[in-house]
Amino acid sequence: MRASKQELGPEFVESLGRGLAVLTAFDEHRPALSLSAVAEATGLARATARRALLTLAQLGYVTQHGRLFRPTPRVLDLGFARLSTLTLAQIAQPHLAELVARVHDSASMAVLAGDDIRYVARVHTVRIMSVSITLGTRFPAYATALGRVLLAGLPEAERARRLAALRPQPLTRHTVTDTARLAEILAEVDRAGYALVDQELEDGLRSIAVPVRDRAGRVVAAINVSLHAARQSAEASRADLLPALRRTAERVTADLAVASRFARINPA
Repeated sequence: MRASKQELGPEFVESLGRGLAVLTAFDEHRPALSLSAVAEATGLARATARRALLTLAQLGYVTQHGRLFRPTPRVLDLGFARLSTLTLAQIAQPHLAELVARVHDSASMAVLAGDDIRYVARVHTVRIMSVSITLGTRFPAYATALGRVLLAGLPEAERARRLAALRPQPLTRHTVTDTARLAEILAEVDRAGYALVDQELEDGLRSIAVPVRDRAGRVVAAINVSLHAARQSAEASRADLLPALRRTAERVTADLAVASRFARINPA
């Protein structure tokens, strides 16, 4: 509640925003708060925080014990039923849509499925691949930016084990099939925090991908932007797309962190 009503617009319901700000002041590290602590955490005046707390208490969302206020289980009514069925793809979809609207290229999310990637979310612009991508489509992880981000996110021993068992096939004349070279590429992806794959899956297709992480920092998914390789150089594509792609991944990661505090989020 740091912004003013004028900044937030005429449709903003200030009292509702204050009440929600008070509720979100409580977390796993602050399960009970005094009035002063709530006011400090939310930036609200003490009188405003007090009115919000007393209103929430009357509605059954908080309870008061002496000077301390605590949320009640009733706060779960505000969204837990929906949260308990939420998937990672559903968390990502609106962020992917915003990304596509910004960069005007198709974006996707995938997870690792054996030696393949499996698409779990996608927002199209124009179709740039001769093969159709739908939810559930799988491609070899070694030849895709999404797959390289996911493989690079594995523990080093697991990554080495997978590469040792891999028998890469050339999908285009650009496909890297030497496992020693792939190991070097994955190590660089791990260091850089992104992968750029240029025409290794299909001629004319370039893709840039970044990781999505869980609350523990593990890579659980990857998101990418795909575009025509002939449109601009790889360096220009990286400069144009990587910042927006990283911001999108950060937002998905942040939403996943919040949602996974209360429910186990299915990757599909």
